[in-house]
Amino acid sequence: MKKILGIILATIAIMAVLWYAFLYFATYSDGYRSGELIKFSSKGYIVKTWEGEISQGISGAQIFSFSVMDEEKEVIQKLQEYQGRYVKVKYEERFGTFFFWGDTKYFITEVVLEQSPHLRR
Repeated sequence: MKKILGIILATIAIMAVLWYAFLYFATYSDGYRSGELIKFSSKGYIVKTWEGEISQGISGAQIFSFSVMDEEKEVIQKLQEYQGRYVKVKYEERFGTFFFWGDTKYFITEVVLEQSPHLRR
């Protein structure tokens, strides 16, 4: 009986580790988005996560919500500096997430300041 219980618990633990590894390393899609960075903040009661929004249209009807992992220190610093400006971000979309990573499935890995297409001459 103890052997069967041990096998069941070991199987559950291995499956949990594999699920975590799958969510961490596997990406569903990746790409670029650009727009005006309208919001970037650290939020949460117990676990703080970095969340932001990019407006992708003139009317603000298309909002791209994203998260940033804590280990992306350079990205966090740039997003804080570029708030209110036109940016281009590289993102990875994951299959799922954990509450301590962020609220969205979209995670920013790079950010570049761009010239707004609305203000071009």
